[in-house]
Amino acid sequence: MIREFIYKYYIDPIRYGHPYTLVDTLTYAIILLAFIWLIYRWLEANKIAIDRSFIYALIPWVILGGCLRVVEDTGVITSDLHMIFTTPLIFFLILSIAMPMLYLATICERRLIIGSWKLAFGGIGLSLSAVTLAFLTWHGLNGAHLDLQVAAVILTMASLTTTLLYGIIRYGFGWKYVEDRLYQLLIFGHMLDASATSYGIDLHQVRYSEQHVVGSALIDITGTAFVMFPLKLVVLIPGIYILELYRREGVSGIWYLILLAMIMVGLAPGIRDMLRMVLYV
Repeated sequence: MIREFIYKYYIDPIRYGHPYTLVDTLTYAIILLAFIWLIYRWLEANKIAIDRSFIYALIPWVILGGCLRVVEDTGVITSDLHMIFTTPLIFFLILSIAMPMLYLATICERRLIIGSWKLAFGGIGLSLSAVTLAFLTWHGLNGAHLDLQVAAVILTMASLTTTLLYGIIRYGFGWKYVEDRLYQLLIFGHMLDASATSYGIDLHQVRYSEQHVVGSALIDITGTAFVMFPLKLVVLIPGIYILELYRREGVSGIWYLILLAMIMVGLAPGIRDMLRMVLYV
């Protein structure tokens, strides 16, 4: 019975690309929170400062995760190895690459081999992202589509809605702290996710579907994927408010990691969805 439960809710959905259920969604959320805490403790134990520049150095790795996810969408990986490129296993794949690189970069800085481990670490993530994008571009040019107009439309939607939401929070609510670039990146990441989802389901020639439980239910109720934008507002506005309250408590390290996790769950799938629609995969 336990084996059947595991296959039904965890293994088969990953292997066959089934939509998420309430069971696996809650499980992955708990695992994510647990890993944030474990990573926080590991960083503290290794005396790695968790600050703004650390988060900036990690953003290329978030982008890498979104790009690698599209590699699986292309279908070039035909064996069961494709599962490690799917959510949530891809998080562990990125982690297994990033953490050794992070540790190595800090060692090199301490031995004066490099000037800044954060620049080196971020540069590695950026280089890997560039290589992955180059492969996806090659794939698009040699078999699939490569419709850059799709990316232009989605990025325009994301930029306009980011500006609008920023204006509402900054000037409507009077929350001056939203001027923080990390909060702005958080907003943009989730607006990109909402824009890509809305475009892909309602406007793209290949009609995609929403796999997450809440989003899928709301789309079924309203009949449009543009409901993702108000859903994001319901999550982002109180989320930013709570984050700021938490930051004022003075627990900066874990605050940065929670903020990074929130950026990641918006930006990475937004990049993935946009790129797969550019390639029509």
